[in-house]
Amino acid sequence: MIDQTRLLSQLQTWGQQLGFSQIGVAPVDLSTAEPGLLAWLAEGFHGDMGYMARHGLTRARPATLVPGTLSVITARMNYLPSGTPQDWQTVEWARLSRPQEAQVSVYARGRDYHKVLRQRLEKLAQQVQNLVGPMGYRAFTDSAPVLEVELAQRSGLGWRGKHTLLLNRDAGSMFFLGEIFVNLALTPTEATEAHCGNCTACLSACPTLAIVAPYKLDARRCISYLTIEHEGTIPHELRPLMGNRIYGCDDCQLACPWNKYAQRSALPDFDPREGLKAPTLIALWHWDEPQFLHYTEGSAIRRIGHDRWLRNLAVALGNALREAPEPAVKKALRHALAQRAGHANPIVREHLQWALAQAEPA
Repeated sequence: MIDQTRLLSQLQTWGQQLGFSQIGVAPVDLSTAEPGLLAWLAEGFHGDMGYMARHGLTRARPATLVPGTLSVITARMNYLPSGTPQDWQTVEWARLSRPQEAQVSVYARGRDYHKVLRQRLEKLAQQVQNLVGPMGYRAFTDSAPVLEVELAQRSGLGWRGKHTLLLNRDAGSMFFLGEIFVNLALTPTEATEAHCGNCTACLSACPTLAIVAPYKLDARRCISYLTIEHEGTIPHELRPLMGNRIYGCDDCQLACPWNKYAQRSALPDFDPREGLKAPTLIALWHWDEPQFLHYTEGSAIRRIGHDRWLRNLAVALGNALREAPEPAVKKALRHALAQRAGHANPIVREHLQWALAQAEPA
């Protein structure tokens, strides 16, 4: 027999030693989440992410994904860099107001979180196994058809905010989630109450109105989806709304009042890497593919590839060109864009031509 109280205490101690901010245990019956998932897919809100539809209800059935699963150990890990100032939300809003400065989501400025969490979840699972004996398990972090926020919510790590992300009273939403599916019958930790109240700050802050209703996100309009998951042409009507955001978007989190409590990470992995601390659009536009691969080694950014990186930058450069009041700045932006006018990728060329056209009067 497993001493449940002792195991949970050990899990929390080990988790803290491994850099996790909180550990919980979720049940595997997520049947009440299935209608919402099916409705979201039926509306096409997943966009080009066909794998969402292919996996279907597997996402809401842990024991189907990993046969034998009886419980899910959940974990969250803060990712704000250690040197983040107290007024970090104000600092990030200011970056968005400077059109020539490139804006990369805070989470992506350091090491790839998949690598960081997966290694530590594996270590945590091994420690559990050393205590209870041989067991079946699989660790995940945004890497399989898993309802991560649903599991985290049911295990008490927080509540689902109206922007669909998990919120925690003591840490806002600036953290990653991970799970360990186990064939152990563990006692679930207690869920927490929601504390969004009447607040709709996240809905109002979304530049593209992707949060179409509380708790409902249309990924096809989301800048994170457009700059990371979407491989093709970015819709013309959304390009001006993207501003200088070239990889991801944090606006709904910047606007959230709970993120004044966001915690700094204890790990150096999430500190901004060279080239991404305060980059300009032109500096990043000049990276050739070897430089892109060098500067994004071990980063989540690398997965989009150099061509998609240039596509995103072209949109941001076009927005900067449209807003630049100084002739010298306009000239520099046009010159930078023109240097890649003959790019081999037709999608890059199309976005580049759109960008150059932004200098012309409407």
